[in-house]
Amino acid sequence: MTLPHILAVMGSGETSPTMVSTHRMLAAKLAKTSRAVLLDTPYGFQENAPELATKASEYFQTSINLVLEVAGLTEIIGADALAVERGLQKVADADYVFAGPGSPTYALRQWSGTSLAGLLNKKLHDGGIVTFASAAALTLGKFTLPVYEIYKVGEDPRWLDGLNILGEIGINVALIPHYNNAEGGHHDTRFCYMGERRLAILERELPDDVYVLGVDEHTGLVIDLDAETVAVVGKGVVTIRVHGESTQIASGETFSVDRLRDPAQATARDTTKMATRVVELAPAIFDNNLREATDRLNQVFLNALTNSDADGAARAALELDDAIAGWSGDTLQSDATDHARAVLRSMITRLAAAATGGLRDPREVLGPFVQVLLDLRAQVRSDKRFDLSDIIRDRLAAINVEVRDTPDGAQWGFRTS
Repeated sequence: MTLPHILAVMGSGETSPTMVSTHRMLAAKLAKTSRAVLLDTPYGFQENAPELATKASEYFQTSINLVLEVAGLTEIIGADALAVERGLQKVADADYVFAGPGSPTYALRQWSGTSLAGLLNKKLHDGGIVTFASAAALTLGKFTLPVYEIYKVGEDPRWLDGLNILGEIGINVALIPHYNNAEGGHHDTRFCYMGERRLAILERELPDDVYVLGVDEHTGLVIDLDAETVAVVGKGVVTIRVHGESTQIASGETFSVDRLRDPAQATARDTTKMATRVVELAPAIFDNNLREATDRLNQVFLNALTNSDADGAARAALELDDAIAGWSGDTLQSDATDHARAVLRSMITRLAAAATGGLRDPREVLGPFVQVLLDLRAQVRSDKRFDLSDIIRDRLAAINVEVRDTPDGAQWGFRTS
C-alpha cells in the first residue's frame, strides 16, 4: 500500500468526538502494519504529561482503532542523548505522526537544533501523514505565536520563528488555531486569545509574502499533496487573512492547494459557491466540550419531560452517556466529567419519578372515564334514584375523585388530603 502525503491541521478538539471522523479518514489511508507515533513534546513541561499521553493513546485506540507509540520526547534539552535519539527515530520510522496541546514556545525550544523539522518534511516528501493540532499546529508556519507569554504573562505581541513545515510545501503563513475562540466572553479572545487589537499589531510585522491562516476550534484542514487539494472538515471555517482582509472557507469545501500558496486566487465566485453550500448543508450538532454537551442534552431532556415525550427524555439520557464516553479522551476536560455524571444521575432519577407518577396529566388519562360515570350519575339523579347517585359518588371518592354538585352541574377533581 502506497503511503499518502498528507498534512492535517486541527484548530482544537483533536481528542474529542468532533474529530473522530477525520482521524478515521486519515487512518483508513494507512496499511494495517503502519506505525503511528505520538509526539509528546508540546505538553512535556506539564506535571501530568504521562497522563495526557495515556489519554491520547486510549482515544486513538478506542475511537480510531490506531495504536499510538509515545515518542518519549517530553524533554530534549538536557535529556539523555540516547533517549532523545530513540524518540526521534520513532518519529522517523512512523507513517503517522500526531502532536497536539501544550505550549508552542516550549515545543519549539525543545525541538531547536534537532532533526525534528527535517523528519517531518521528509515524511511529507517521501510518504506519511502528519497531524498537528492546537499548540503543535501553531508551530507549522513560518512564524509562531507565543500565546501564553502574551496572553497570560503580558509580554508585548511578537512572533517567534516556526518550523515552517507549511513553507516547505509553498504555503507561507503564520498559522493560528483556536481562531474563533470565545472563552473571554465580553473581552476578545479570538485568534488564539490575541483578539483583534493584538492580531492587527502582529499582522503588520509579517513580511509581505506571509499571511495569517486561521483554523477555527473543532475544525480541520486536510492538505492532500498527492491530489494537490485541501479539504476543510469539522465544525467551523478556515480563514485566509491578508492585510486585515479575511476570506472564510466553510467546512465541507475542497479546493486546490494553490489557493493557500497564492491567496490572491480567492475569487468572488468561490465565496458565493461557499455561501450557497453552507445553506444547502444540513447543520450538524457539534459541542465544543463536554460541559456544553451536558447542558444542551439536559435542556433537551427537560423539554421532553415537559412535552410528555418519554422516548425523547430517554434518548437524551443515552446521548449524554455516549457523550461522557466520547469526551473521556479529551485532554482538556477538568471537572466537566463530574458535572456530566451528576446531570446523568439526575436524569435517571427524574425518569424513575416519571415512571412512577406518569408523564401525562392524570385528569387527561382518567377524565373520559370519570365523565361517563358523572353522566350516568346525572341520569339517575334526574330519575330521583339518589341512592344510586350516592353510590357512584362514594365509589369515585374511594379512588380520590371528589365530586361537587354546583348550579352548573357536577364538577370533579382529585382529593389532596
